[in-house]
Amino acid sequence: MSDEFMLDTDDLERRMDGAMSSLRTEFASLRTGRASASMLEPVMVDAYGSMTPVNQVGTVNVPEPRMVTINVWDKGLVGKVEKAIRESGLGINPQLNGTIIMLPIPELNEERRRELTKVAAQYAENGRVSIRNIRRDGMDQIKKAKDGMSEDDQKFWEASVQELTDKYVKSVDDALENKQSEIMQV
Repeated sequence: MSDEFMLDTDDLERRMDGAMSSLRTEFASLRTGRASASMLEPVMVDAYGSMTPVNQVGTVNVPEPRMVTINVWDKGLVGKVEKAIRESGLGINPQLNGTIIMLPIPELNEERRRELTKVAAQYAENGRVSIRNIRRDGMDQIKKAKDGMSEDDQKFWEASVQELTDKYVKSVDDALENKQSEIMQV
């Protein structure tokens, strides 16, 4: 192989890991009919003049399979936390009990489950597009360095970038399959 060109595959892999991490976060926000503390991660509360994640204004617990509770530390924020949950689009109706907000998770009907699988598929497609964009960046780096590189070296680097891309696209597909089966599980 040529000594002049070294593709930073670690950087490409780190960026693809970032795309997978983002996808997992999006999947965690999808409600599956079971209680999970991670479903509240995207909910932000206007606390002390800045937008703050719910888990930084109270303790989030899952005491039973269909219930999430939030023990808000500051009594003055209870209303703001409740409002943030109502406006989050999670489809959950919070119930107040002093400084504790209870979130009963309703059973999902068949139609809503199908809608959620479509949303999950869209998230997965966005993840694949991100990974392909990272692949394109790697291929562009190889093309720019083409002048000082033999054809064998070029093919080697292109194959290694493609192999990395295929590995991450398969990870996206596997994650999607798991999430869809979790959503459709009654």
